[in-house]
Amino acid sequence: MKRRILKAVIIFSGVMSCLTMPQDVRAGVELKVTQQMELDGQPLDVASSADGKLIFVLVPGEVLVYAISKKKVTNHIPVNKAFNRLGYTARTNTLVLTSSSAKTLKIIKLEWIYSMDVSGLPFRGPADAPVTVAVFSDYQ
Repeated sequence: MKRRILKAVIIFSGVMSCLTMPQDVRAGVELKVTQQMELDGQPLDVASSADGKLIFVLVPGEVLVYAISKKKVTNHIPVNKAFNRLGYTARTNTLVLTSSSAKTLKIIKLEWIYSMDVSGLPFRGPADAPVTVAVFSDYQ
């Protein structure tokens, strides 16, 4: 009788240990293309801004700045056609271009220029002035 109970306990322990062991679980990946763009030139390299809002595409002779929210190229940065590698450094907000054939490194500092609509706001001077100075103030 004791042998039967011991045998049952051993079998039960073996079954329970198999049930509590970590199992090999594989998760599936769902892919969804959110945007696609046709390029005029052959893409050589790609980098993304730290916030993920911009994609920099190096093609021969220029860097295309693609704005994801606008779904279009918003800027072209002309570069030497010898550059074939591109990187982005978020900390300094710079593009790093390299050319393996010309053994050259070029660093481009990006400065963002924001346009704002000032139509309908009070202004001083001619409406068609080449420069507009906007003043923001808080009297508190």
